Amino acid sequence: MKSIFHNNTRYAVIGSGSWATALIKILQDTHDEVLWYVRDQHMIDFIRENNHNPQYLQAATLDPSRLKMSFDINRTIRDADVLIFCIPSTYFISEMIPLTASLEGKFIVTAIKGLIPERNISVTEYFNRIHNIPYDYIGVIAGPVHAEEVAMERLSYLSVTCKKEKTARKLAEAFKCPYIQTSIGTDIYGLEYAVVLKNIYAIASGMSRGLGYGDNFQAVLVSCAYQEIRSFLNRSYPDKTRNTSLSGILGDLLVTSYSQFSRNRSFGNMIGRGYSIKAAQLEMNMVAEGFYAASCIHELNKKYNVDMPIAEAMYKILHEFRSPAIVFKALSEQLK
Repeated sequence: MKSIFHNNTRYAVIGSGSWATALIKILQDTHDEVLWYVRDQHMIDFIRENNHNPQYLQAATLDPSRLKMSFDINRTIRDADVLIFCIPSTYFISEMIPLTASLEGKFIVTAIKGLIPERNISVTEYFNRIHNIPYDYIGVIAGPVHAEEVAMERLSYLSVTCKKEKTARKLAEAFKCPYIQTSIGTDIYGLEYAVVLKNIYAIASGMSRGLGYGDNFQAVLVSCAYQEIRSFLNRSYPDKTRNTSLSGILGDLLVTSYSQFSRNRSFGNMIGRGYSIKAAQLEMNMVAEGFYAASCIHELNKKYNVDMPIAEAMYKILHEFRSPAIVFKALSEQLK
């Protein structure tokens, strides 16, 4: 592939939520100008006047003079070389409907932490199948990192994965700054699906806390969740070079399961405390990707038949509306 990574590479973030805003902050600390697709003109005006996102990650200070913002997704895509998609997966297809600009020659990066519900496929699979983007031109970035800690410039770690190690190394350089360290890999499938799965288990972790289970149970729960991730990855897409102890898999699972900033953990905690699913979603005012992922993985696992009692328990509670207390009682007898 012809390298698009050079001193004048133009980076664009597609999305305007908290994680997208955190990525903008990082890229502003490493580049002179960053392109940003923000679908609301009022939000663009607010950022220009107040130097921060009015709705998400308000603690992150932005420099509008170095942001090329637009509510026209086609304009942003035409002007950029590297496109970092950071839209909640449940809204991804609707955001792509207006797309008419060519993606040919663009390098696609997904920072999306879920599968596309309408299709039960990952974002990289969508771009490869629907837009014919070769996997050589696709990358994945993930944690362990929470947007809130990026805003505070606390030391954080990004996992950057591309099909070729050289490409991953070039992409990783775009995010390195005093408070961001990076690790690289070539297992696109493994990282992307691990990110999806860890959100399901973070809901389970929060739910156990809301139900009154203690640290001992939670430690066993998360350990078994890690084993479920490994089993699913190895059954669905075997890769002898896969390293499931990398920070992007194990570390991301841990921080999402335990952190006070984890929206999936918070969502699960509310369900465990007796909130209805709708009430929890309304109170959060943010997308808990694990809710949708539980249904997607349940459908995908009909093909692979991996033993995943925790993921299946979350499906029963979130989509079959089973009692959390009863499901967890049964689950506690399965975990070892």
